[in-house]
Amino acid sequence: MADVHSKETRSYNMSRIKSKDTKPELLVRKFLHKNGFRYRLHVKDMPGKPDIVLPKYKTVIFIHGCFWHGHVGCRYYVVPKTRTEWWLNKINGNIATDSKTETLLKAEGWKIINLWECELKKTTIDATFSNLLVTITPQ
Repeated sequence: MADVHSKETRSYNMSRIKSKDTKPELLVRKFLHKNGFRYRLHVKDMPGKPDIVLPKYKTVIFIHGCFWHGHVGCRYYVVPKTRTEWWLNKINGNIATDSKTETLLKAEGWKIINLWECELKKTTIDATFSNLLVTITPQ
């Protein structure tokens, strides 16, 4: 099935999708800062360039878009009806990269926290942030 947009329109739309400073990422950063956590962003020399690195806690946080990282069972992950094979290859590639990155970081002794875009919606964000605090800080 052909794309519903022209090549130029599709290219423009795709160029507008950000990989850094997304709304979910900014929510998490604001919450962490407000709660006294200091962090580094997108550390280039770490596997996978984690969205947030908390060196004091040897913890990294990845904020995944449900669509782009194939969040199974999530209402925001819907396989497109056009170019389905291409999209599945793209998303499965992202999943494989995520897995490889986690393996490398764990081998270096990092704790990994994956937050999903859907967990940062109004109805779930308070519980997500409560769990985040418990996960980061050792008891």
